Amino acid sequence: LRVGGKFRLSKKLGCGAFGEIYLGTNIRTNEEVAIKLEPVKTQHPQLLYETKLYRILQGGIGVPNVHWFGVEGDYNVMVIDLLGPSIEDLLNYCKRKFTLKTSLMLADQMLQRIEFIHSRNFLHRDIKPDNFLIGVGKKQHYVYVIDFGLAKRFRDPKTGEHIPYRDGKNLTGTARYASLNTHLGIEQARRDDLESLGYVILYFIKGQLPWQGIPAKTKKEKYEKIREKKMQTTIQ
Repeated sequence: LRVGGKFRLSKKLGCGAFGEIYLGTNIRTNEEVAIKLEPVKTQHPQLLYETKLYRILQGGIGVPNVHWFGVEGDYNVMVIDLLGPSIEDLLNYCKRKFTLKTSLMLADQMLQRIEFIHSRNFLHRDIKPDNFLIGVGKKQHYVYVIDFGLAKRFRDPKTGEHIPYRDGKNLTGTARYASLNTHLGIEQARRDDLESLGYVILYFIKGQLPWQGIPAKTKKEKYEKIREKKMQTTIQ
């Protein structure tokens, strides 16, 4: 199966709520790529939006390049740089814990990626170990940031005006790493991406967070229990 005239699809690499990811090859250069497929009829299409975000962020260190976007048959298709394992995968290889040195070296690069996204007037809004991948080949020392489906512009690039304060919003992102303000329904800002990164670093060092695995009957109850536990947890 070919997409975009010059990319050949091969084995499936994974799937998620959005659709599926395949390994692909550029027929002309033999370069390996990742190909993300999303059904055209999906209820909340996000691949076009995500492609736009990658293009806005293009050129940044640790931001994968989009090679092609278009529609093939029943699918929206995005062809992007092939990357290595996620930091969540690495954590599993390393018996679920990183040393302080490894945690801080990763945190340093992750912080730089978040800073770059913010410099382009966007929030990521889903900072978690699954959304940071290691490069391959010559780029294996770089940490890449992916998955901009929930990203949001927080500042007007022309006027510099920040989005207004709002509350009563639903939780966007992943509850485990969500900031307290996000739990409280407050419109996210740059600090929320940074607070999420703080939880991620703790997760690297400790191997888990105090609010993981809390039993609850509903998603709403789970979110409330996670929020309460976060509020009770001290720095120690």
